[in-house]
Amino acid sequence: MKKAIIARKLGMTQIFSEKGELVPVTVLEAEPNVVIQMKTKERDGYSAVQVGFGAAKPKSVNKPKKGHFGKANITPRKVLKEFKLEDAENYNVGDEIKPDIFTPGDRVDVSGVSKGKGFQGAIKRHGQHRGPLTHGSKYHRGLGSMGSGTTPGRVRKGKKMPGHMGNRNVTIQNLEVVKAEDNVLLLMGPVPGAKGSVVIVKDTVKS
Repeated sequence: MKKAIIARKLGMTQIFSEKGELVPVTVLEAEPNVVIQMKTKERDGYSAVQVGFGAAKPKSVNKPKKGHFGKANITPRKVLKEFKLEDAENYNVGDEIKPDIFTPGDRVDVSGVSKGKGFQGAIKRHGQHRGPLTHGSKYHRGLGSMGSGTTPGRVRKGKKMPGHMGNRNVTIQNLEVVKAEDNVLLLMGPVPGAKGSVVIVKDTVKS
């Protein structure tokens, strides 16, 4: 990848484009990411940078991490993440990655943990249809057919059934960067996660 940064989701709003069109955007707080450690091919077998995001309270950091941050002479950070950047060798410990690495019009992929919905039925979880409401029907929000009763005589793997919904890693691809300045990123459309959650923004894998 060429560009990547850790950010915090603040919520959604809407702005007007230069053409006067109303554009829904997600606001991300992307304070500078500090390079904590360098990964090199000679020592680690691959080239990457480890960056930190968000200040952490010293009392909440264990001894191994205190030593890790102390070696880099950097105050503790809440979130650590590695990025295999193409120009990783151009960075040094202590350097900052700011949101201005992106420019309006860039396309990015955003990864985060989706909102947890708890245990949900097949209608909400998979978008299945409900049964009739009248004429003596006893099927309303049930799962429906579970498969054949003879062969194979069991429920096949992958059957869409009720279960836990949300709270999983989700990536939304090919979002447009509307604005990138003053430690703020505006992206067109929604991104995964609740307000205050941490997301990863990187250049899109799609052309």
